[in-house]
Amino acid sequence: MVVKDFKELRVYQMAFDSAMKIFELTKKFPAEERYSLSDQIRRSSRSICANLAEAWRKRRYQAAFILKLSDADAESAETGVWLDFALHCGYITKTVYQTLLDNYDHICRQLTKMSSQAEMWCLKGRTS
Repeated sequence: MVVKDFKELRVYQMAFDSAMKIFELTKKFPAEERYSLSDQIRRSSRSICANLAEAWRKRRYQAAFILKLSDADAESAETGVWLDFALHCGYITKTVYQTLLDNYDHICRQLTKMSSQAEMWCLKGRTS
């Protein structure tokens, strides 16, 4: 299968679905977390998707492609830290925590694999 758009990538779909789950969960976080934990975890989880979109558009330049995948990977790891706080503050259950943490671990592995196989994803002599 030829991937024509970043939205077709399984890693993007998993990141998007996980970010939406986090969005729904954070609606129930205490009001005092609105400008701290809620905003931070929403931002980092959404940033993974945005960085994947940017990486896709930078496929003409392998180094730029890898850099954006690395940024997405870093945001995924950051999201894991915010999940740790959410669990320890009692805002999410252990089951929800483990499911999301597994998702973000899987996302990190997929991004690492894409980076290590960048030549397969990057455009070779094409301008589109």
